[in-house]
Amino acid sequence: MLERLAGNEYYCFLDGFSGYFQILVDPKDQEKTTFTCHYGTFAYKRMPFGLCNAPGTFQRCMMAIFHDMIERTMEVFMNDFSVFGNSFLTCLTNVENMLKRCEDTKLALN
Repeated sequence: MLERLAGNEYYCFLDGFSGYFQILVDPKDQEKTTFTCHYGTFAYKRMPFGLCNAPGTFQRCMMAIFHDMIERTMEVFMNDFSVFGNSFLTCLTNVENMLKRCEDTKLALN
């Protein structure tokens, strides 16, 4: 990843907003996230931080969303996005395309 990033002149770094919580937990799997506290028993409807497979699941979701952009115009590491280009205009176009994809998939950024 660093080698692909290193060959560019312009970079834009974006931060995903509570990345894991943007991923819905399948209703049949919600019981697996059940926890009890003094307010009652609850189950997550969105993927919480701390699940052993959460990082891999999030990365697979990002790969599915940005499959045609990763390694060509951007990189994703956890919930951090690096968009790049050899010129300012190219980088700006790549950012616009990435943001459009975020908008289309309802992926929120900070």
